[in-house]
Amino acid sequence: MTERKSQEHDYRGDILFAFVLAAACYVAWLVRDVLVLLYVSALFAVVLRPLVRATGHVHIGRWQPFHGKAILALLLAAAGALTAFGFLAIPPVLHDLEQLSAQAPDKVPQILSKLKNIPFADRLDPDALIEKIQGSFGQAAAYMLVSAKSWAGRVADVITGFVLTLYFILEGSDAYRWSLSFVPAARRDRLDATLQRAGVRMGKWLLGQASLMLILGVTSTIVFLCLHIRYAYALGVVTGLLNIVPILGAAVSLILALLVAALDSWGRVLGVAIFFAVYLQIENSYLIPRIMRTRVDLPALAILVALLFGFALEGVAGALVAIPTAVLVAVLLDEYLVQKDDEPQVSKSAS
Repeated sequence: MTERKSQEHDYRGDILFAFVLAAACYVAWLVRDVLVLLYVSALFAVVLRPLVRATGHVHIGRWQPFHGKAILALLLAAAGALTAFGFLAIPPVLHDLEQLSAQAPDKVPQILSKLKNIPFADRLDPDALIEKIQGSFGQAAAYMLVSAKSWAGRVADVITGFVLTLYFILEGSDAYRWSLSFVPAARRDRLDATLQRAGVRMGKWLLGQASLMLILGVTSTIVFLCLHIRYAYALGVVTGLLNIVPILGAAVSLILALLVAALDSWGRVLGVAIFFAVYLQIENSYLIPRIMRTRVDLPALAILVALLFGFALEGVAGALVAIPTAVLVAVLLDEYLVQKDDEPQVSKSAS
């Protein structure tokens, strides 16, 4: 009789647990955007904490100017860099865009005359092409007006994520200890050590990715200057910054550089294409194996798959956190699922 009651109690407990789990999954699905924002912010905080810690430990003699003010110093440095970039890069671009829009009716026939050597290009009508260009600009402007609400939402998400990242950097240790308190004490130390290892590897990823960004930014700037491409310094900075998203950032930089080079000559377009083709081969075959794999300890296939999943799930934000997430998953799998042979097997010898 007692065993029967205990079985009924167990069944009721299992049913209740399944119901609570289903309700929790449903609520998580409803607030999935908020959960993703929290996860991305927390991951960025984990990645940026070594940079904040290193900035706070900078000292000049016995004086530590950024002790206790590392986050403020980094924010001021980033704001100053963005302001300087805006003042130096944006005015020339706006000036050239104004001239281009004013000279478009005269420039299009000249461009078409140069394209007549290309097969089937002589069939293009200048007036019809100008009308199509004007119509595309009008459609783009209408799209921007219609999608202003969604763009405003994206900007609000970026600002919210930035603020959450700051809070996670400042109070992340307390939140981390509170989260670990839900784990049984017998398993807490092991999980803590595993997550600490994952955090160290994530910090190494940031250092490796920053190295790749710096290399691409410097080399692209030198090449743009040698090819006499407009806005060479601004393009070099943008190219380096966009490389924070592997593969996708380089593709966007290539398209942007090709468009700017096409304003002047096809020879410069060819030069830019050759540079990116050669650099990507060097990066994929030499730089990434030497810099990224030694720091992150992930194969190239795992990095590519992580980027594809991240971009498919959350776009650019997902691609940004794809590799750190892959690092976290790899460390957890290595600790809890991968079966390791700690002790060498001793073969029994026949006596």
